[in-house]
Amino acid sequence: MPTQNVFDLDLEDFEKEVITASHQYPVLVDLWADWCAPCLVIAPILASVIAEYDGAIKLAKVEVDEGENMKLAGRYQVRGFPTIILFQNGEEKARFSSAQSAHYIREFIDNNTD
Repeated sequence: MPTQNVFDLDLEDFEKEVITASHQYPVLVDLWADWCAPCLVIAPILASVIAEYDGAIKLAKVEVDEGENMKLAGRYQVRGFPTIILFQNGEEKARFSSAQSAHYIREFIDNNTD
């Protein structure tokens, strides 16, 4: 369900679309892999929760097995998939791993954004 608030991202655009953009609005980054069952479970839940925020937060999806994207997993010391990292004001604010409920994701966003 691609929208302007949920988009695919690669290493090349990460700085602009996450770090720079996070000075204007919070950005969740979903580091996932297509072979990862929990990644496939959480994807529609994340998209649904992001839609509830009506543009106040964005979701960047990074498929770690594509091209140079695994470098992002290394840079942010990701140990399992999915890992969801919240960026705000150019910095990592919080993260969680594995599939979670919509309720958990809403609380995570609300408790970790300014």
